[in-house]
Amino acid sequence: MELTAIAREVFLQDRYATEATGIHIAYAGDHESECTLELDDRHCNARGAAMGGVLYTLADFASAVAANSDDLEEGTLHWVSLDASIHYLAPAVGRKLVAGCKPLKTGRTTSLYQTTIQNPDNGKVVAIVETTMVRV
Repeated sequence: MELTAIAREVFLQDRYATEATGIHIAYAGDHESECTLELDDRHCNARGAAMGGVLYTLADFASAVAANSDDLEEGTLHWVSLDASIHYLAPAVGRKLVAGCKPLKTGRTTSLYQTTIQNPDNGKVVAIVETTMVRV
């Protein structure tokens, strides 16, 4: 089975991200991921933009998929978030968000990932998130 398909199956168990929020894994492999989210009213704050927590959830999920991509074939998840720093750069408005995650440094017990969340409608980067992952 292809790694992205395995990631989708394994991460279905993350029901908050996949069911409540609606995040979809577009790609998983080689310590990288791309996740998408179709925005609707449930994601928006009173100003009509996606809530900061939605952006954080998208980035947290994308980093988990990327960090665990090496272990997905065995169906185990060894990497979890230790801390994260999010930088909001523009309002997250429109129909869709795309989160691309890649490693800045991978190690045996800790790794650092960067997730860039973009609005594909206008090409704007709406947030950048740096997440330290720890192997448990």
